[in-house]
Amino acid sequence: MLRTCSFFLFAATLSAQTADWIWSAQYVITEDAQHRVIPNGAVAVRGDRIVGVGTTAEIDARFHAAHRIDSPASILAPGLIDTHTHAAMSLFRGIADDKKLQDWLNHYIFPAEAKNVSPDFVRWGTRLGCLEMLLGGTTTFTDMYYFEDVVAEVAKEAGMRGVLGETIIKFPVADNKTPAEALAFTEKYLIRFHGDPLVTPAVAPHALYTNSDETLRAARALANKYHAPLVIHLSETKQENDDIMAARHMSPTRVLDSLGVFNGRTVAAHCVWVDEADLAILKARGVGIAHCPSSNMKLASGVAPVVRMLALDLAVGLGPDGPAGSNNDFNMFEEMDLAAKLQKVVTLNPEVVPAAAALEMATIRGARALGMEKEIGSLEVGKHADMILVRVNHPNGVPMYDPISQMVYALKAEDVGDVMVDGKPVVRDGKILTLKEPEILEKAAEYRVKISASVQ
Repeated sequence: MLRTCSFFLFAATLSAQTADWIWSAQYVITEDAQHRVIPNGAVAVRGDRIVGVGTTAEIDARFHAAHRIDSPASILAPGLIDTHTHAAMSLFRGIADDKKLQDWLNHYIFPAEAKNVSPDFVRWGTRLGCLEMLLGGTTTFTDMYYFEDVVAEVAKEAGMRGVLGETIIKFPVADNKTPAEALAFTEKYLIRFHGDPLVTPAVAPHALYTNSDETLRAARALANKYHAPLVIHLSETKQENDDIMAARHMSPTRVLDSLGVFNGRTVAAHCVWVDEADLAILKARGVGIAHCPSSNMKLASGVAPVVRMLALDLAVGLGPDGPAGSNNDFNMFEEMDLAAKLQKVVTLNPEVVPAAAALEMATIRGARALGMEKEIGSLEVGKHADMILVRVNHPNGVPMYDPISQMVYALKAEDVGDVMVDGKPVVRDGKILTLKEPEILEKAAEYRVKISASVQ
């Protein structure tokens, strides 16, 4: 009898499919079309793709893995997707808080950038940003800054996925002195990173109010030429909306639509001051929206109509925005929590934007906002293996009745234990594997001294 059992076990092992990794957890939150949550679940990975999702027993019966992580006190979830940030601005963290947006930009950030931004600044600032993001469970970030080719190099170094937009703006900045130079620079950048497995290069005209109509049309044409996304700020503040309405007799959304800016893959950040007609345009054009609750609150920009956006089934993702004045961190757990609570308080309705909707915005709906929902955002066979293990054995993680509620309202970025991007572990037991953390922190301290001296 023992020989027979041994034979069948041996035969089952021989028939099992090979996998590079199996990760198992107390719960697997899939964010698939059925929104399955699998108790005692597991995911099998081969190469850069997911090849199996199910109970641990099912996955173990089907796959034999070279490596595995069994984490019975964790939730296994898709990696979080940041749809709007400025990673290199981590080096300006806290430089000018509690200001109005235009005051913050014109009197603090733009001058500080003029004196400090360089390829070296962008490299170390992006390293610091990627370090924080990966340790907090963010596996994809959407960026808009200068020297975006350097941002892309760092993203690859960190093993992080990125939709990375080179900024185009009407006044001289660190990397390009004119919009024409910026467009030429961006085209070279698009060519260099075309088809990269981790980096999706993008065109990023800063905003309607910081670019001419001619430049905005040219940015759209350039993005379409290379099948690249266009990333832009839209209707962030009431002043922006009022100024453009006074000058153009149309909302910023209508102006951009009239210019053809939405005629292609587009991600619009903020969208706070939008009305029903604007939302109809954004839906018709398939524009992805990056909702930034922390930033909108900190700058008193207003409250985006997210309840209405979700009712219209718009592709709404979440973003922390820049970590300098508008928000001082890259914490996507915080954004999920605030995205749910902010809508509840302004509508006086505790039932709107439930935890499941907030988590969806940070995962699969965020992937939709980027036009990448077929590749990332959920744990499904055939998708890229971007996933996180979030520990639930800390005081804030117990007891657990609903893993989705726990993810949004109880767990924190520091509860993330393990992170995988594109089938490769990048964080293990809360420790970064791809970046040199002590060196990055030392360099950030050096930049603090330099930046402080430059803005006195």
